[in-house]
Amino acid sequence: MAEDSKTTAKAPRTSPSEFFKQVKSETGKVVWPTREETVRTAIFVFILMIILSLFFLGVDTVFSAVVRWLLSLA
Repeated sequence: MAEDSKTTAKAPRTSPSEFFKQVKSETGKVVWPTREETVRTAIFVFILMIILSLFFLGVDTVFSAVVRWLLSLA
């Protein structure tokens, strides 16, 4: 086990200028979404947020009613 860590060679350090060149190169490969895709995704997230909010409101209301009923028995 200890020998395995000794045999692996460390990668050479990258200079800051080379690092920023690589970052610029990789950023150029990014496929940015179009305005239409961004708007469509935002609308989808908003609708899903509303649906989940209503779902958790319902679950919370049911649990609250059950707890109040159980406490009224005591």
